[in-house]
Amino acid sequence: MGKLLKIGWHVLYVKSRHEHKVDGLLKEAGLQSFLPLVKTVRTWSDRKKVIDVPLFPSYVFVMIENAKDFYNASSINGACTFIKCGSVYATIRESEIQKIKFLLDSDGIEDIQNSTELLEKGELVMIQYGAFTGMECEILNVNNNNKIVVRIDSINQNITATLPSHYLSKLSKAI
Repeated sequence: MGKLLKIGWHVLYVKSRHEHKVDGLLKEAGLQSFLPLVKTVRTWSDRKKVIDVPLFPSYVFVMIENAKDFYNASSINGACTFIKCGSVYATIRESEIQKIKFLLDSDGIEDIQNSTELLEKGELVMIQYGAFTGMECEILNVNNNNKIVVRIDSINQNITATLPSHYLSKLSKAI
């Protein structure tokens, strides 16, 4: 493969609201893809419904192992382009993909959201229970809930989730 393309997880930018379709088409094409979904309640005038929405709107993660995979993924109906950082295609470390999967599969974690805004620095805490035991995170107090922030630097995203307060232990204050 060329100098600009590395083997690993890449971020495929897709048309708005085409994440599920593109994920399915990638899997049909024999490519390994990952679409992180979170449950949310949508309210209409006559009902409420729990639906799965993408954690990262318009992003689908694709494992690229060769130039053919890259071409096949980019030619899927609904795919726009692969995300670049400068002149190099952005890659996501396997460990970051695993952390997202653990976060989505963990019990006791609710109200998962993402954000690209830079958040104010708060208290640093260590998670004591669950899939992220031993992980240091930044905490925000929002509506009397403890929210943790997990930063994924390679795609400039933050994941926010609500954890029970007994899952956390105080480390130190950020400067």
